Amino acid sequence: MDRIAAAEVFVRIAERGSMTAAAEALDMSRAMVTRYLAQMEQWAGARLLHRTTRRLSLTEAGEETLARCRRMLEVAAEMANAASACADEPRGLLRVACAQSLAQDVLASAVADYLRRHPQAAIDLHIDARPVNLVEERIDLAIRITNELDPNLIARPLGHCDSVVCASPAYLAAHGEPAGVQDLALHNCLTYSYFGKSLWQFEQGAERIAVPVSGNLSANESQVLLAAAIEGAGIAMQPAYSARGPIAQGRLVALLPEFVPQGLGVYGVYASRRQMPASLRALLDFLAARFADPAHWPPGALSAPARPRGRARARNPTA
Repeated sequence: MDRIAAAEVFVRIAERGSMTAAAEALDMSRAMVTRYLAQMEQWAGARLLHRTTRRLSLTEAGEETLARCRRMLEVAAEMANAASACADEPRGLLRVACAQSLAQDVLASAVADYLRRHPQAAIDLHIDARPVNLVEERIDLAIRITNELDPNLIARPLGHCDSVVCASPAYLAAHGEPAGVQDLALHNCLTYSYFGKSLWQFEQGAERIAVPVSGNLSANESQVLLAAAIEGAGIAMQPAYSARGPIAQGRLVALLPEFVPQGLGVYGVYASRRQMPASLRALLDFLAARFADPAHWPPGALSAPARPRGRARARNPTA
């Protein structure tokens, strides 16, 4: 970890008397402050703080370390900025984490465009559906689609993600098409392990509707559920950007257009606003602009082919 940043964190803890106050002063998550303090104690080889229920106080080793940290920060502040006029040009490696569907359908093209604009930058994509630990896994930025962000994280809103309920023509021919959202409870629904596994949320006008769903297949990666839905395994709720292609091709049918699945936020999550690299700031600005651009987001419109005539719409289908 950055020793200059750790020194600044330790000085703020000593000045403010608490890790929470230091986190607020540094615009940093409390978890990050705790990790910097633990690292500083490891470097010092001693306990630096007495912890009580009311206030933190310095140990003898903490007093000596505080003096050294202040000298370190003074030296850092006095150092001349040797960077050239292009110091703000994004450069260096960023480790970015996101889910497979977002990486494949959205982020790959965005990152390619970003790297064309900033040839001195580099990005290492980490594909994982689970939320990653930014500090432990050394992730600079995580792109998450969620409505349940950890309040201890720092997140920049990037956009809004719509979803669509869909199934293959073969599944609908065998089991009928739901006439309303409550009929989904009678169908085999393919559920996503990290979101809405047993309860799908919808809006119809001002009304909000929650539908309990179940099925014989769940997965922690939405692309797997998309492939299974195309094969006729059941009904899936998918990000609109993933389902648009199969729907346009007739491999999937968009269902219940009068009911709008709960929207999700798209966020860029990072550990600290302090000493943010120019490359990270530039990538966040680029992604925010891209998600706000109708030419890129949503990536393509949902367009359903004409439905075959005579398909039954079953209110009480069997899964």
